[in-house]
Amino acid sequence: MDIVTFNVNGINARLPALLQWLAERRPDVVCLQELKAPQEKFPLAAIRDAGYGAIWHGQKSWNGVAILARGVDPIEHRRGLPGDPQDEQSRYIEAAVSGILVGCLYLPNGNPAPGPKFDFKLRWFERLSVHAQALLDSGLPVVLAGDYNVMPTDLDVYKPERWLDDALFRPEVREAYRQLLGQGWTDALRAFHPDERIYTFWDYLRNSWPRNAGLRIDHLLVSPSLAGRLVGAGVDKEVRGREKASDHAPAWIKLSPPAP
Repeated sequence: MDIVTFNVNGINARLPALLQWLAERRPDVVCLQELKAPQEKFPLAAIRDAGYGAIWHGQKSWNGVAILARGVDPIEHRRGLPGDPQDEQSRYIEAAVSGILVGCLYLPNGNPAPGPKFDFKLRWFERLSVHAQALLDSGLPVVLAGDYNVMPTDLDVYKPERWLDDALFRPEVREAYRQLLGQGWTDALRAFHPDERIYTFWDYLRNSWPRNAGLRIDHLLVSPSLAGRLVGAGVDKEVRGREKASDHAPAWIKLSPPAP
């Protein structure tokens, strides 16, 4: 089973590119972020024509998350991250697909830091950690995939010294990510590329893509019951270089079938 996370940076603006990639890659499950579309503007007909069922949580102009599943409809389990009934931002959705619980998330950026947006990011991270622990306690096979807006280590950013005060790289955020992994999750990309500078995002500015001035901010975390089934992980980097591309590239994992 191939599970992919992909921040599309506007699903309707980049729909042709998304459909081309789906036809070429044919992943089993896709977690999308930054739909930037209200609920009623999600292109369901085009996604279904491409062979995918979908659930989504839209929001006008900003945010938005979706889970696509090839040949089946994801079974929605949760919409929105628990812990703050006042939080109306569309940043989390969860569904069961082929015996695996998939959480798709878009963690807040948090800039400028320090400030209210950074405080919100840390609170959202705390809520994610509480929910992640509950998912582990359930014993279910779980993947938490999405744009975490955090570079966990120096290997995940092209020039760490330039990012020390950024909300994606501040010590508080990296520590929150470290504590999340400490619950027992496996960072799948890092498990297969422990010493490699591997990126998932290249800004549109400053010629970042041609210079390979990237960041690794898109992550797939797997629960202990799935870690033994990991057989591959990587980034479809070439997608970032296409016409009208998102500033992110798809990051993926491959799981072997469950033991009989």
